Amino acid sequence: MALKAMNFKMDEKEIAEMKSIGAVYHMSLTQIVKEALKEYIHKMKKDPFYKLTANVMNADEEETTEILSAIENLSDEDLEIASIEQVKV
Repeated sequence: MALKAMNFKMDEKEIAEMKSIGAVYHMSLTQIVKEALKEYIHKMKKDPFYKLTANVMNADEEETTEILSAIENLSDEDLEIASIEQVKV
């Protein structure tokens, strides 16, 4: 996998906190940022909103608006797991 460089700005306090963590765990700032992003991406991909909208990228503008409108109107009850089924292969 090819690596690409990224530039971004962060608050000095957050950088100082990362440096402090890095010193304790013997990690570079790059390692800390990569690990944090990996955890964040994993968390977001498990989010119901992401799962429900993952295919929105393939929809046209009207379909996207319709899908997002329907999702925004879902209640917590709508998002509850109704049943679990295990299939052994």
